[in-house]
Amino acid sequence: MGSIGAEFSKPHAVCIPYPAQGHINPMLKLAKILHHKGFHITFVNTEFNHRRLLKSRGPDSLKGLSSFRFETIPDGLPPCDADATQDIPSLCESTTNTCLGPFRDLLAKLNNTNTSNVPPVSCIVSDGVMSFTLAAAQELGVPEILFWTTSACGFLGYMHYYKVIEKGYAPLKDAADLTNGYLETTLDFIPGMKDVRLRDLPSFLRTTNPDEFMIKFVLQETERARKASAIILNTFETLEAEVLESLRNLLPPVYPIGPLHFLVKHADDENLKGLRSSLWKEEPECIQWLDTKEPNSVVYVNFGSITVMTPNQLVEFAWGLANSQQTFLWIIRPDIVLGDASILPPEFVEETKNRGMLASWCSQEEVLSHPAIGGFLTHSGWNSTLESISSGLPMICWPFFAEQQTNCWFSVTKWDIGIEIDVKRDEVESLVRELMVGEKGKKMKKKAMELKELAEASAIEHSGSSYENIEKVVNDILLSSKH
Repeated sequence: MGSIGAEFSKPHAVCIPYPAQGHINPMLKLAKILHHKGFHITFVNTEFNHRRLLKSRGPDSLKGLSSFRFETIPDGLPPCDADATQDIPSLCESTTNTCLGPFRDLLAKLNNTNTSNVPPVSCIVSDGVMSFTLAAAQELGVPEILFWTTSACGFLGYMHYYKVIEKGYAPLKDAADLTNGYLETTLDFIPGMKDVRLRDLPSFLRTTNPDEFMIKFVLQETERARKASAIILNTFETLEAEVLESLRNLLPPVYPIGPLHFLVKHADDENLKGLRSSLWKEEPECIQWLDTKEPNSVVYVNFGSITVMTPNQLVEFAWGLANSQQTFLWIIRPDIVLGDASILPPEFVEETKNRGMLASWCSQEEVLSHPAIGGFLTHSGWNSTLESISSGLPMICWPFFAEQQTNCWFSVTKWDIGIEIDVKRDEVESLVRELMVGEKGKKMKKKAMELKELAEASAIEHSGSSYENIEKVVNDILLSSKH
């Protein structure tokens, strides 16, 4: 009886990520850290993603833990069997309009002492763009932290959407503004982002539609962010100090607690080892193949879980990689080509068979930290950017959408660890070569190694800022009865 009583008196955090791979990954790491600090965890996926997780990890992959449980709510979208990320605007609209009811019902079920054998819910940790959950936290009278899984600079870009619109820079007056140089306009009113151009802000502003849903969605979510007990970000103080200072003038307490993949190493729990969050099946052969390569000799190519491209862009990337003569590991998701199968020219496959490996998905953290990897061709998603920094790797950046444009701009102009690319085979060839063996590549590598040391100091050392911030978040907010 004693252990059941002890279990029942634990604090209970309900963690709810936005239902996409790049949001689930960091939230699961944070949940593991909280579990390590004594919390009972309920991790809430959508039914669609829960099915994908079981398919990729195996039907028993989420069993065996009494104090770390998975629950589901519907996402409100029509049924779909695709093994791919759902349409982002549709998902944003659906979660906003339909998920609060099922989330309330789940909290009530968890708090029902007759049917639930878990401690009462004591706090909610919600993705920053699932802020409908704030209403439920308020009704329960528990603190809620919003976890924005973007970079601090991307989040700051979103926080200033209202001002960009107020000043008449968006929506665009004419579709020609997308191509006529208008997006190069420099903005001077965002503290912490000196010389930022319109094209470097998160991309949902690039529309002529005054009723664009994604702009309304961003305005709603950033406004609600002010109501949270605190905001946490997967970044570290020394990387984005100026941006964080700017955010702190706009919001409740803001705590950088990253890189989470370093911080989670402190929570080395055998029971949680098998808990992984990949929605696609990972191919372990990638690591085995890398084990046969020289240090710093392989360029890793991965455009994340959402980016799509045209068949022509796929071919340009392919021939650029082939012509660079560099060894590469290229992750090509089955759904990466817009409405088409991802088919590479057979001549390309033949020509690169001895120095290229193609796979459909992998454990990216393991790949990036492998000594054979020397550089990263990326879509500049925040998880990828931060993992690259944490591995001391320079990047070629091909941002696709959302705040990837902002991450790319900071990587290139503020941190000096990236080069932006256009998808033409000659440019792919010359930049891949520059990244791996050129002078600029060496300079970027040196800078990336310096940032890696700062990342480690913030999250691995007990006196580090991120390590101390997670302590503050837990003790001052999640365990505090005053909120």
